[in-house]
Amino acid sequence: MKVILRKDLANLGRMGDVVNVKDGYARNYLIPRGYAYFASEGAIRAIEIEKKRHLKKLEQERAKAEAFAQELSQIQLTIPMKVGEEGKLYGSVTPLIISEYLLNEHKIEIDKKQILLEEPIKSLGVFDVKIKLFQDVFATIKVWVINEEEA
Repeated sequence: MKVILRKDLANLGRMGDVVNVKDGYARNYLIPRGYAYFASEGAIRAIEIEKKRHLKKLEQERAKAEAFAQELSQIQLTIPMKVGEEGKLYGSVTPLIISEYLLNEHKIEIDKKQILLEEPIKSLGVFDVKIKLFQDVFATIKVWVINEEEA
């Protein structure tokens, strides 16, 4: 039976794909859970039009994200932190702290989940921090972690 996927499914395909599955799988699992619907000729034509519209929208969003990435790459954040005797930070610089500084200092709202840090920053210095803006569009900002007393 041919069905059109409403969501991306790892084993079958992406949203909008027309796939051939066994009748029982379609009737008992995919369709009742809202993952797919029957692929009639009208539905296939409608999904092709919707796919084109969706691709145009994605391209526009990608272009906006790339322009924003250029703007973000110019930013340098300075984050003052309390430092112990051996130059180690009390606490660490996390994605949440970076997003708050971006909002407070540059009026740029970035969700903490978009800030990619392998592990929190726990020392003084300059760090390149990646920010995911779109599926494969990233920006890199410089984060200076300095001693709070010197700031």
